[in-house]
Amino acid sequence: MKNRERSGMGRLKVTLFVAIIVVVMAIQGAVSEKKKVNRHAYAAMMYMGTPRDYEFYVATRVMLRSLAKLEVEADLVVIASLDVPIGWVQAMEQEDGLKVKRVENLHNPYQADDSHDRFKLTMNKFYAWNLVEYDRVVMLDSDNLIVNKIDELFQCGQFCAVFINPCIFHTGLFVLQPSVVVFKDMLHELEIKRRNPDGADQGFLVSYFPELLDRPMFHPPQNGTKLEGTYRLPLGYQMDASYYYLKLRWNIPCGPNSVITFPSAPWLKPWYWWSWPVLPLGRQWHEQRRQTLGYNDEMPMVMFVSVMYLAVMTLIRLTRPNLSKFCYRKPDKSLTLQTGVKMGIMLCILAAYIIPFIVIPRTVHPLVGWTLYLFGSSVFASLAIHSFQLPPFAVLTPAFGIAGTLFVMAHQFSDGVVRALAVFAYAFCFAPILWVSTAKVIASLQASFERDFSLPRNGETLQPSGFFKLY
Repeated sequence: MKNRERSGMGRLKVTLFVAIIVVVMAIQGAVSEKKKVNRHAYAAMMYMGTPRDYEFYVATRVMLRSLAKLEVEADLVVIASLDVPIGWVQAMEQEDGLKVKRVENLHNPYQADDSHDRFKLTMNKFYAWNLVEYDRVVMLDSDNLIVNKIDELFQCGQFCAVFINPCIFHTGLFVLQPSVVVFKDMLHELEIKRRNPDGADQGFLVSYFPELLDRPMFHPPQNGTKLEGTYRLPLGYQMDASYYYLKLRWNIPCGPNSVITFPSAPWLKPWYWWSWPVLPLGRQWHEQRRQTLGYNDEMPMVMFVSVMYLAVMTLIRLTRPNLSKFCYRKPDKSLTLQTGVKMGIMLCILAAYIIPFIVIPRTVHPLVGWTLYLFGSSVFASLAIHSFQLPPFAVLTPAFGIAGTLFVMAHQFSDGVVRALAVFAYAFCFAPILWVSTAKVIASLQASFERDFSLPRNGETLQPSGFFKLY
C-alpha cells in the first residue's frame, strides 16, 4: 500500500516537473519571439515645409499600415525630420507600431534656402544608408500603393531600382544595403555639388549609380540567399498609374504586379477626395485606407462643414422674404456700374462652386467629399438665387453638370480610351445647356437693370414708394 502511494507521488512529481519545464519553455519562446530582431526594414521619409505636409503624413501611415497588414517580415521605419510634430510621431509609434528615426534636414545645395520646392528636403532619403542595424532596406515614397507582399526584394544587392523611364530609374522605390561609408561619401558629394539634373534626390542617385542602366534584371534566388552588386528591378515593382489609365487594367509582363506609384502632379495624388472617380485608382487607395487607418481624424471637420451648410440653408429659408430687399435702390443708368454689378453677381455664382471645394478636408473619402461639395455648392448657389432673384435652374446647372460627369466617370468602362471619349461626348452635349443657362442668368440681370434694379448705395434707406424691385 505504501509502495503504491510512493509510486503515485513520484508520478505526480514527474508530471509537475514536466509541466513546469513546458511552461518555462513556452514563456522563453514568447519572450524570444517578442525580442526577435529583424535584419530587414521598409523605410519611408517625412519632413515639413510644404503646403501638403498633413496629406503626406496620412499617406505614409496608410502605406506602412498596408505593409503591416500583409504581415511582412521586416521593421517599418519612418525617417522623420526634427520638425515633424511630436503628436504625429507618437501616433506613428503607438498606434501604428512604427519605428521613427528623428534626423536633421540635409542641406540641399542645388536649391536656394528660401525655395519652396516640394523636393527641397528629399535629400533626407540618404539617411536610409545610415540604418546600419539592417542588412537590407527598401526605401519607399509615400505615394506607393502596395498590393502584394514584396519581401523578396530583401534578396537584392547593394542597390536596386526600377526604370519607369527608359533611361532614368525612379527613386519612389529602391533597395539598398546600409553603409556608413556610402552615407558619408554621399554627404561629401553633396558638399561638392555632384552633377544633379533635377536638383532632387532622384537626379543625385542617378548620377551616383550611373552603371545601373547596364546591370542585369533582378530575379530572387529560390534558396533565399542575398545577391551582391547592383540590379535593375522589374517594372512590376513600380507600376506607373499612367499606364493603367490607357487600358484600365494592368498588363506588365516583367515581374510581379505588386506596387503602384503615382508620380504625377501633386493635386492628382490618390489620397485627395476628388481623386475618384476622376482617377479610377483613387478608389483602390481609399479602400486601402478604409481597411487600415480609417477616417476618424477628418470626421470633426466633416461634421463642422456639414453643420455650417445646414446653418446657411436654414438662414436662407428664414430670411428669404427679405433677401430681395437688398436689391432696392434708385434708378442709375450708369453702364459702368451695371457692368460691374453683373460681374460681381457672376463672381458670386462662381464662388458658390469654389468655396465648398476649399473648406472640405482634402483627405476625406471621395463619397463624403463629393456629397459635401454638391450639397455646399447648392446651398451657396441658392443664396445667390434668392438674393438677386435669379432663375434657379440656370444657376444650379453647373452642379447638375458636375454630378453627371461624376456619374459617367464612375461607370465601369472596359478601356481607358472609351472612358475618355464618353466623358468628352458628355461634355460636348452638356456645353450648350451650360451656355444657355449662362445666357439666361445674364438676360435676367439685364432685365433687372432695365427695370432700374441694382444694389443699394451705402447709407441709403429703403422706401416703398418711388423705388423699384429687381424682379
